[in-house]
Amino acid sequence: MSRHAIPMGRILGIPIALDASWFLVFALFTWVLATSYFPAEFPGWPAPHYWTVAAATALLLYACVLLHELGHSVVALHFRTRVERIVLFVFGGVALLAGEPPSARAEFWIAIAGPAVSLALAGLFYLLDPFVAGTAQLVAPVKYLAMINASLALFNLIPGFPLDGGRIFRAIVWAVKKDFRRATMTAAHVGRFVAFLFIAGGVVQILAGNLGGGLWIAAIGWFLDAAAVMQIHHVVIRGLLAGHAVAAAMNRNYGFIPGDTMLQDLIDDHVLGGGRRSFIVKSSDEIIGLLTLHQMRSVPRSEWPHTTAAAVMIPLAEVKRVRPDTEIQAALEMMDRSGVNQLPVMEDGRLLGMLSRDDVISFLRQLAARNNS
Repeated sequence: MSRHAIPMGRILGIPIALDASWFLVFALFTWVLATSYFPAEFPGWPAPHYWTVAAATALLLYACVLLHELGHSVVALHFRTRVERIVLFVFGGVALLAGEPPSARAEFWIAIAGPAVSLALAGLFYLLDPFVAGTAQLVAPVKYLAMINASLALFNLIPGFPLDGGRIFRAIVWAVKKDFRRATMTAAHVGRFVAFLFIAGGVVQILAGNLGGGLWIAAIGWFLDAAAVMQIHHVVIRGLLAGHAVAAAMNRNYGFIPGDTMLQDLIDDHVLGGGRRSFIVKSSDEIIGLLTLHQMRSVPRSEWPHTTAAAVMIPLAEVKRVRPDTEIQAALEMMDRSGVNQLPVMEDGRLLGMLSRDDVISFLRQLAARNNS
C-alpha cells in the first residue's frame, strides 16, 4: 500500500485517500459483475445495463467499505485516538490510527465497530429488497450489497491479526494478561497461522482448477502474513527502543548554512557532494529555520541559482522539535504525525543535535548487535 495515495477530501475531519491499487480492483469488480455474476443471476439484460449496474454496484461496495472504516474511526475518536487517514486499496480499506489504543477496552470497541457497521448495512439492504422488487436493475445491486456486507463482516471477524477479529482477540488477551506487547505478539502469531491456512486453501483451489479464485485466496493469505510479520517487527522494535531517549540516537554532526546560500551551491556542494539531507539555517549566530530535501525539491531546477535557503526553509517557529529526554518511540510517532523525516533536538533554545529515521535505524542496529553479543 503506497504512502502516496490520492487524496479525496475529508469526512469528520479525517483525510480520505485512494491507493493506486483501488483502480485495479474497481475495474476487476466491475468486469466480474458485468460479465459473470449479474448475467448469471439476472439473464436477458442488454449489455450496457450490465456494465452500468456493475460499475454503480462496485462504487457502492467501496462506499460501504468506507463506512466500515469510518465506524472504526468514530469509535477511535471517542477514545481520543487520532485517525491519521482512511485509505481504500486493493484488499478493501484501512483506518490508520496515530498510535495504539489507550486500553484493551478501547481496542475491543474500535475493532468491533467496523463489522457492526457492515452487518447494519447488510440488514439495511435486506430491508430495501421488497421496495425495489419491481425493478431488476435495482434488485441486483441491493441483493449483492446485502450479501457482500454480511460476508465482509464475517470475514473481518476471523481471528487473524490484523483483521478486526484478530484485533478483538488481541483486546481479549490484553485484558486478561494486562500486557499489550504480549497480546500483540500472540495475536500476530495466530494471524500468521490463519494466513497460512488461506494460502494453503488457495493452492488447493488452484490445483482443483479454480485458478482465479485460488490466486485471490492465496493473495489474501500473503497480505495477512505480511501484515502480521510487520506487527511482530513493530513490537520487537518498540521493545528495543523502550526506555531509550532521543539523546542516545541523535546525530551531533549537523550542518549549518547561512540564509543567503543559493540552492544551486547547496545542492552541488553538500547534497550531491556530501549526501546531506537537512540543514540548519542561520542568520548571523541565530538559528532561523530548517531546510530539507523536500523544500529544495519544491523549487524548479531553473530557479536554484537564484533562490536562497532562507526563501524556502521552514521558519524556526514552525519547525517540529523534540527534547533530548524524549523517548525515541515518541519522537518517531511525532515524525509520522508531522510527515517529516528528521527533528531538531533542542533544549532551552539551544540546538543539541538532529534526529532522523536513519539515525534511529543505526541506533537499532547497535542495540541488536549488543543484544546478540
